Amino acid sequence: QLQLVESGGGLVQPGGSLRLSCAASGFTYTIGWFRQAPGKEREGVSCIRGSSGSTNYADSVKGRFTISRDNAKNTVYLQMNSLKPEDTAVYYCAAVSLGPCSPGGMSYWGKGTLVTVSS
Repeated sequence: QLQLVESGGGLVQPGGSLRLSCAASGFTYTIGWFRQAPGKEREGVSCIRGSSGSTNYADSVKGRFTISRDNAKNTVYLQMNSLKPEDTAVYYCAAVSLGPCSPGGMSYWGKGTLVTVSS
């Protein structure tokens, strides 16, 4: 059973930055960051492939968020810059060994960390 633990959420002002971390015990997996705002469906934010290291981003975060991984620490990061109030959500990391990186396709999920962007 793969375990995922997120950290790094909190309250930040608009325009600020946060870095989320996802500690994962199985590092050949594809890791994705997803978010769910109140009253909305869970949506994909960014993914990084375990085999190739290739990345992808939702249009809403392109140019502001960066996903990366540290193999030595078994950790995937989501650097979030120029945060906006609409980025407020619970952020989850999730993992899958094969297949698409999508909310319906992930095999393992963390419990989430809350990000609030507000002045």
